[in-house]
Amino acid sequence: MSVHLLSEPLAAAYLTPGRLWSLVAALAGVIGVIAGGFALARLRSGTTRRAAIVALTAGLSGMAGGGFVVAAAEGGPGTGYGIVGGFVALVIGSLAAILGWLALSRARRAV
Repeated sequence: MSVHLLSEPLAAAYLTPGRLWSLVAALAGVIGVIAGGFALARLRSGTTRRAAIVALTAGLSGMAGGGFVVAAAEGGPGTGYGIVGGFVALVIGSLAAILGWLALSRARRAV
């Protein structure tokens, strides 16, 4: 009789649903960081407000997706639940939301 662990490590080559969700959330955060950087770089342009809103929305979406993955994970790192990617998505999404908020507040003052 063999003993099976509840959370066995899963190779990183496998794309599980948890890892997929954390990748999607992290990608939303990266899109938000890029949009926030463009919005901060172009403070006098007409697209600043739109880019800031995109950054804020993408950042909040990345944070929500990362939080969902972390909350739903039943195991630690290496188990295939995507908990590490969820934490990465939370950090990147937070950064994107901060950049979007900062660009939006600066765009309002510039008008």
